[in-house]
Amino acid sequence: MKYITIKHRAFRHFLTAPLIFGAIIPIAILDLYIEIYHRFSFPFYRIPYVKRRNYVKIDRHKLSYLKPGQKINCIYCGYSNGVFHYWVKILAETEKYFCSVKHKEDKNYIPPEHHKEFIDYSDKETFDKEYGSKRTPFL
Repeated sequence: MKYITIKHRAFRHFLTAPLIFGAIIPIAILDLYIEIYHRFSFPFYRIPYVKRRNYVKIDRHKLSYLKPGQKINCIYCGYSNGVFHYWVKILAETEKYFCSVKHKEDKNYIPPEHHKEFIDYSDKETFDKEYGSKRTPFL
């Protein structure tokens, strides 16, 4: 019975591997694009750079007890999840700069952590005072 379980698990992994690992191409392309955006745009808005090393960590593949396939998985997950975490921070800083207003309350919506600092949805007075003339002045 154990042999069937292992065989079944291997088949599932073999079947889904192209879907999982095929995502590396669009992830890498988007990573390059977001990094160019980050490095080019942030200085214009005087937004401090986000340190990539604080969000992307690839080290689990160094564990001696992992098998080669597990090490590859750890590299992939460390990179993919790390860059998504990094991108969220970059985009959060962008959102904070351009639109620091909370979304309208909705019981089904889970706001991101960085929205805690944002201005309440209906607080026009605070928005005008803090951001009205500073953000996107040409429109």
